[in-house]
Amino acid sequence: MDLSLDNRAAGERMVVDVSGEIDVYTAPKLRERLVGLINAGHHNLIVNLEGVDFLDSTGLGVLVGALKRVRAQEGSLVLVCTHERLLKIFRITGLAKVFPIYDSVEAASAA
Repeated sequence: MDLSLDNRAAGERMVVDVSGEIDVYTAPKLRERLVGLINAGHHNLIVNLEGVDFLDSTGLGVLVGALKRVRAQEGSLVLVCTHERLLKIFRITGLAKVFPIYDSVEAASAA
């Protein structure tokens, strides 16, 4: 499956809606989008993973790299995810303690 990316403004944050699989083949596309937004001055990002079917370690690396970039600019990166299989990956890797994870874009925007 391919990776689909859309972005939209939500208040002062930029939302990146991700659909499909984030793996070694598609992760560079996500990295390019996130880095492009950060370089364009969007330092407060919400990555909406509600449409993601699969996430591997390469995808996790992209998210961690983007988090480091926004933090260097005094920004933030939060995730929207309710899929238990993805949440389990974040818990097992310890990244659930690193990323704020919300159950909706609205909740993430309000935080």
